Amino acid sequence: EFSIMLSTSAIDCISRVRLGFVASVTSGGRPSVSPKGTFVVLDKQTIAFGEIRSPGTMSNIGHSPEVEVNFVDPFTRKGWRIRGLTSVLRRETDGFDEIFSKWVALWGDLSHRIKAIVVVRISHVKPLSTPSYDDGVSEAEMVAVYKAKYTGMYP
Repeated sequence: EFSIMLSTSAIDCISRVRLGFVASVTSGGRPSVSPKGTFVVLDKQTIAFGEIRSPGTMSNIGHSPEVEVNFVDPFTRKGWRIRGLTSVLRRETDGFDEIFSKWVALWGDLSHRIKAIVVVRISHVKPLSTPSYDDGVSEAEMVAVYKAKYTGMYP
């Protein structure tokens, strides 16, 4: 049950959450996961993040451009697993200025810290959800549980 294009539901999740956990592979073949909080959807087959402080991820994709990115809404406990090939648009290179305005609109002054935009051309999209849904829990019940949990953690 996967596709190669983002559904409206996937686009909505990414646009709400923005935080994607990027899995890449080190030069030694080890897995590496790093959160990136500047994701945008460019179109139904492309997502991207602004590289601000990601030397490990940049090194990893420099030798192995395939990544998997997970987005999970912490309240619904639903999300998306997205796999694809990366390409890097650095400042003052073709294509950067064309799409950079999306980051300026969302993050204002923070966007000026972006050194490059990492574009992920999607090859695989699959939904994620907690097993509680298999047991009949509704999304409203799940949200209520996690609202209470986070309210207790951060009163």
